[in-house]
Amino acid sequence: MIVLIDPLFAQHDPGEGHPERPERIFALLQMLQTFPYRAGIEFMSLRRGSWREVAWVHADRYLDLLKEVSGSRAVLDPDTPTSPNSVDIALAAAASTLAVAERVSDTKRPGFAMIRPPGHHAEADRAMGFCLLNNAAVGAEWALREAGARRVAIIDFDAHHGNGTQHIFYHREDVLYVSTHQFPYYPGSGAMNESGAGRGEGFTVNFPLQAGVGDSAFIRIYEDLVPIILEQYRPDWIFVSAGYDAHRKDPLAQLEVTERGFARVTQSLQRCARDFCDGKILYLLEGGYDLEALAASVSESLKVILQKATLQIDPLAEPRGWKEYIAALRQVHERWRF
Repeated sequence: MIVLIDPLFAQHDPGEGHPERPERIFALLQMLQTFPYRAGIEFMSLRRGSWREVAWVHADRYLDLLKEVSGSRAVLDPDTPTSPNSVDIALAAAASTLAVAERVSDTKRPGFAMIRPPGHHAEADRAMGFCLLNNAAVGAEWALREAGARRVAIIDFDAHHGNGTQHIFYHREDVLYVSTHQFPYYPGSGAMNESGAGRGEGFTVNFPLQAGVGDSAFIRIYEDLVPIILEQYRPDWIFVSAGYDAHRKDPLAQLEVTERGFARVTQSLQRCARDFCDGKILYLLEGGYDLEALAASVSESLKVILQKATLQIDPLAEPRGWKEYIAALRQVHERWRF
């Protein structure tokens, strides 16, 4: 597999006490130093960014604002302060997304871009929720414009709904957006009935989850429902907004997922990539703010991607209200045959 990580991503520093801190990258670097299957990883380093690719999904007036604040400290959103290097590092995160995507396309091996700042809250015209540029959206546009893809799926398992990704593609059918997230919770979007509009009707699929659901509902969605959608959509590429803040130790959410839950979700997504898009799948780091939980969860995902961990598909207890949940889902999403 392909992994991109670079200590230079730590140069984005939102300030003391901010959850999206530089130590997140150092925790992953430390985990990788002792990772038992390093021999199976091709490591890549940060690629310097340019404005051309991010302009595919972001408004010119917003990019002009980023150019204006580059090199200084600014507050772009109540949760999104910048340091002097933040804009350059955000551009590098987007460019690094494309660097790994190109390598994945060439090798048909899965990739994981361990980048920051995260991206899925970034709207076309503004920063939001720790995010400056929408890395998953840039990657999807690259696949459509440069890599010959006709359909791209973005799967988002961050605990917070990816409002920016949803809105950028809400009226389009060439990008399928699927999200599991705590609801109601920040940023307030992601209700089940938010399903796209116009030509995009049905191509946004939200799975809102209540606090405390744990592994059971989380895994069942990715093993029982997401593969059904992907089989019908048949994407040429899968990008994964891989946020690990659904973990039970995370301070910013309460979904109570474990490392095993993330591993089984990864296993299911890997199977979908092999079955539907010739193995072209790229994981992009989003949230995850307990350093120990982040490192442990990413480690388990890597083992699955490298096929060093085969997880037994144990029967799962039916989550409370599951039949009603599926019935509501079918009512909203007549396009997909659940």
